[in-house]
Amino acid sequence: MTAFVLGTMCLVTLAVGVHAGSLGAPPALDRAPRVDRQILADWQDPALLPRQFYNNCAIENWSGRPYCSDHCGRGYQFYYCTRESFGCCTIGYGYCDLRGHLRCHP
Repeated sequence: MTAFVLGTMCLVTLAVGVHAGSLGAPPALDRAPRVDRQILADWQDPALLPRQFYNNCAIENWSGRPYCSDHCGRGYQFYYCTRESFGCCTIGYGYCDLRGHLRCHP
């Protein structure tokens, strides 16, 4: 049920972001500094990781999805939310909350 709620939140956030982006921004905002992405899913694709954390990657046996462990060790996946919040959680059980903080659930 939690995965369904998080998935729904992702879709709503994406839809709102696409709509807001289509409205256009004033030229001054176009030059704003880059903001870190927030990942609200329980699985983070390795392509979303910064290059320095893209190592010790493998394919999960039961789901067939790729993941990277970085320094986490066997059975753990590395998650990156923001420059200040990243780390290790059990494979498939980490997520970034709405504030951009890494959370692990059992």
